[in-house]
Amino acid sequence: MSFNIITDQILDSIRHIIGDEFVLTGKPEIERYSRDETSGLVFYPEVVVKPCAAVEIAELLKLCNRHLIPITPRGGGTGLSGGALPVMGGLLLSMERFNKIVDIDTANLQATVEAGVITQVLIDACADKGLYYPIDPSSKGSSMIGGNIAHCSGGPRVVKYGGIREYVLNLEMVLPSGKIIWTGANTLKYSSGYNLTQLMIGAEGTLGIITKAVLRLIPLPAFNVLMWASFTCSEDACAAVSAIFRAGVTPSALEFIERPAVELVLQYSSVSFTLHDAAQAFLLIEVDGADMDVILKDADKINNVLESFNCTDVLFADTAAQKEGLWRIRRSINPAIKAGNPVYKKEDTVVPRALLPQLLKGVKHIGHKYGFDSICFGHAGDGNMHVNIIKAGMSDHDWEHKLDDGITEIFKLTVALGGTISGEHGIGLVQKEFMPVKYRPVHFELWQGIKKAFDPNGILNPGKIF
Repeated sequence: MSFNIITDQILDSIRHIIGDEFVLTGKPEIERYSRDETSGLVFYPEVVVKPCAAVEIAELLKLCNRHLIPITPRGGGTGLSGGALPVMGGLLLSMERFNKIVDIDTANLQATVEAGVITQVLIDACADKGLYYPIDPSSKGSSMIGGNIAHCSGGPRVVKYGGIREYVLNLEMVLPSGKIIWTGANTLKYSSGYNLTQLMIGAEGTLGIITKAVLRLIPLPAFNVLMWASFTCSEDACAAVSAIFRAGVTPSALEFIERPAVELVLQYSSVSFTLHDAAQAFLLIEVDGADMDVILKDADKINNVLESFNCTDVLFADTAAQKEGLWRIRRSINPAIKAGNPVYKKEDTVVPRALLPQLLKGVKHIGHKYGFDSICFGHAGDGNMHVNIIKAGMSDHDWEHKLDDGITEIFKLTVALGGTISGEHGIGLVQKEFMPVKYRPVHFELWQGIKKAFDPNGILNPGKIF
């Protein structure tokens, strides 16, 4: 697809639609929109716009469709796959002014929110009413609801409460033609033709622009217990994960963390924690619910399982401050790895959770073969392992020319174990070259047909997914 540049005449039309104040063209103004949290990637748009209404986006899309101008939607810029980067230049559409919580319906346990609402803001607003929105990625303090939906984001509590697909009931979206539609209904059941709502989840802004979402809520759990379990062997820690579920307990969170990740957190953040010499891996386990007696019984079952997998120590967080401290370790891993390793790559694998030991062992073997190190952590309860590839002793030449072969081997292993190449980070720009590891030409034909039906001129987030 060949796109056009934004001429002065088109720019005047954009300003007429949005207003001068919300149209940015100077390089210093648009610099922060040229990158997200994906390491090492920078792409500048020609223009950044900040609309505040669906009708404004509709007019922008009509204009860009008419003149073949590429449009890249952007939420909080917290993505790890390059999905919000304007790789073709053109217009970057920032959703930051779509920041209203329209309604929290306590009778129907639903929230209607604009796409630019910060995830943590929604979680807190729901909690004030005794309700719970359990989709809480590590970036929840700055990521936006629309971006979470577009990338099918998850977080630690997916393991008990389900993924974002189970909480999105209906979406207001603007099509590339400029038409504004609602994709479904504000109901818990939906059996009325193709489910456009589900199609938009994980579509990474390639089919339409999400402007509002109706989200399902649940009652806020009254109590929780948090445990930090230490192991001398990472594979033992991974093996314990599946056994916890087989013992009849479903934790509300179950996170795996390798020792080097904690070491980097202690080095590059203000977190204070005593790290014992023998501990090489950790499980952060949360159990929640409405009855403290039941929670404590489940915690005791978990403790028995951990002992059978050579767990050396279990710390129970007694206070809210201790709980927050342990969660801060987990949430600080991504920025700490980035601070300590300016050259690294992050991969987002997911396998059936009982196969996590094989995945971890294979990742380490592949790293040894190619000469890179890896720091692994993630949502072990649902089999989602984040593999952070560290350059270590790899030469610059090998990093540039052989690393993709190593990543391909990791993904082939993941697929062989029944998994796939992204659990919650999306495909975006950086993962699309690996899609053939998992998917066949027929998949690409179907996806391209869907893309053509929604966006025949290919203006929406071009260069992403496939």
